Parts: sequence; structure tokens; C-alpha cells
Amino acid sequence: MSSFILRCLVSASAASLLIGCASAEHHEQAPEPISVTGTAGTALTVTPLETFDSAWAMTYLPDGRSLVSEKDGNLWLLGADGKKLGEIANVPSVTARGQGGLGDIIVHPDFADNSTVFLSYVERDAEDDNLSGAAVERATLNLTAEGGALENREVIWRQTPKMTGNGHYGHRLAIAQDGHLFIASGERQKFTPAQNMAMNLGKVVRINQDGSVPEDNPFYGNGAMADQIWTLGHRNPLGIAFDGEQRLWVVEMGPKGGDELNLIVRSENYGYPEVSEGDHYSGKPIPTHESNPIFEDPAIAWVPAISPAGLVFYDGDMFADWKGNAFIGGLSSQALIRVSFETQPTDNLGQPPKGGQTEPVAKEAERFEWGKRIREVEQGPDGALYVLEDKEGGRLIRLTPAE
Repeated sequence: MSSFILRCLVSASAASLLIGCASAEHHEQAPEPISVTGTAGTALTVTPLETFDSAWAMTYLPDGRSLVSEKDGNLWLLGADGKKLGEIANVPSVTARGQGGLGDIIVHPDFADNSTVFLSYVERDAEDDNLSGAAVERATLNLTAEGGALENREVIWRQTPKMTGNGHYGHRLAIAQDGHLFIASGERQKFTPAQNMAMNLGKVVRINQDGSVPEDNPFYGNGAMADQIWTLGHRNPLGIAFDGEQRLWVVEMGPKGGDELNLIVRSENYGYPEVSEGDHYSGKPIPTHESNPIFEDPAIAWVPAISPAGLVFYDGDMFADWKGNAFIGGLSSQALIRVSFETQPTDNLGQPPKGGQTEPVAKEAERFEWGKRIREVEQGPDGALYVLEDKEGGRLIRLTPAE
């Protein structure tokens, strides 16, 4: 479900501690925690817990354990201490290429009773290996002390049509309070699918948990793909989450600049590729949102890009002053980005509109950097922030207030 800058001054000895973390197999002595300071002056303690190869997503289980997916196709069960306990078996088989492989993993709100999980991944076309698209499965997760297995796996959604190339799958997942499943679907680096109602690419999709389509979706009755669509005009959404008021938000990568944090409003068009705050990589300019008011404006647009990945809204007590703030992972920016919100009237005269409806105004509040690409961020049961670094040897990091 996007931008800040800071350079943390780390000594050579501390940097060496940050870079190397023991593999799960050997569990060598973990590096000592260090402190980083954000652009607003907040000091955090950075504690490395575990290492992964191209980690992609993380979710917590009711008992305090957690799951971490790796793009190459591994799904790990972690203990409450953040250490690997073992692998989950019977995970969808993937061929990792480019940005595609095993993707998101989330647990059902009633997981303690039904053991249901939802996971996304990229599948290849059976007849043409050059074609691919994201898929979403529902499954039962049977856990053991050292791992477990997926059972009763069922594909409930697919990106349609499959495309050439290996980028912009998106495939992030979130479940609403009313039980509907939302899927952030990328436009596969093909531009025009984001505005094509006969494709579910470049859209935020809303379906039921069994894969059927709710009849109250905004475009229901206009074709199988249009039936699924909640919003359109998205590029590469790599984070999706609900805030404390059950408003849905998405972070997505723009082209050359123009990364966005968007408040997702039913039936709205967010404009890509017709408008953007960035330009094409060729240098060709793209009209801004201001140039065409029929498109929904982003809550924040980042120029230069931060390459957002992962989104969570904080509601814990460890960082009491940050309740309601959003945290976004940054890939190219190598930063963890904190976003704060103020509620202001939508009336341009500064008065509450008829009915008293208000909307949150977002602003980047702080950045934390320690020289690593950030792929995912989650809030732990203890109220700490947990961050997954990108690429081979990326670490799971625990962030707590500096003492």
C-alpha cells in the first residue's frame, strides 16, 4: 500500500556489524545493535535478527510467530524472536525472474479458528514460458513446531491477460474489515492496461475470499474484468494497507520520479499513464495531475523517486507519538519513511463541507537510512517495527526507541 532523506553517519566498525549477519543454519553470534537517527532527530536502535535471500513479504501469526516469503519460492516460519524455525512445505512452485516470484503472504483475520492464509506469486503460461502474470491462492496452513505445510490450495484470482516481461506485477494483498480481499495489480510495464477496463492490470481489485466478485463493485455488470475493478490508473503498487479508520491506501512506483501514496476511493481513476508527477524514462514529459482534474490526485508524490515497497499503519504503544503514522519501505532511496497525517476539511475555503466529511492530509515526516534497500515493513506484536532488507543476504531488522 511514499518520501524523505537522511544520511546516517556510521563508523567503519559499526558498518561491518550491519553488513554481516549469520545464516539461520549456523546461528553465529548476532551483530550488536547500533543506533540510527532520522531526519527529524528521532534515534532508533537497529537490531539484526535473521537473514534471507530476496525476502519479499512478512506477516504475523496470532501466537507471535511470523511468516516470511522469499522471491525464489521459500516460505519461512519464524519464532517470536525472529529466528528461522523451518520452511513451509507445498508452497506454489515459481520461477523467479526479474520482479516476479513468490510474493505476498497474509493471514485471515480469523486465522486462529480457520488457519486460512492468502498468498500471491507469479505463474508462467503453460504454453508460452515468456508470458506470465500474478496469481492469488487461498490455502490452509497447518503449522508444526519447526515449519508446516499448505493444504487445500486454491487459485482464486489471476492477472488477465498474461504478458511478456518480468516487471510490475504488484500483487500485494489486504483484507477489509468486512471480509473483502483487495489486490494491488500492476500494469506490467505496458502503460495502457492501467486504463483498459477489459484487463485487471493497473488496478486495485476487490473480490470475495472465494474468488467470486461482489455485486456492489463499482463497475459490476460491464464484463468479467471490469466486475473486479475497484479503482484504476495505477502503475506498480507495491504496498497496500488499511489505516485505523479502515481507509485503504496504496503506495506505487511512478515512472522517472512521481512515486505516489494514494488514498483509495471507490471507482476513482488515478491517472496513469495519462498523468503523473514524473516523466517517462525516455525523458518525454507526462502531464501532471493538475493538468487534468478528472484524475484523482496522490496524497503524496515523490520527486525524485523513493521506490516504495511495503506499507503499514502503526497503532502500537512502543512509539506512542507515532500512532496513526504510516511507514513505507524505500528501495532506491534505501530508507524507511514515516508519513504523518492531519485531518482537514475538504472544502477549499477551509470550512467543513456539508455532512462534515473530512479527508486526511499526508506529509513525509521522517526518514531513517542505514544504507540498505527496504523491501517490507511490519508492526510486531510487541509494538516494535520490523523491516526486511532487499536482495541476497537481506536482514530482518527490529527497530525500537534508542535508550
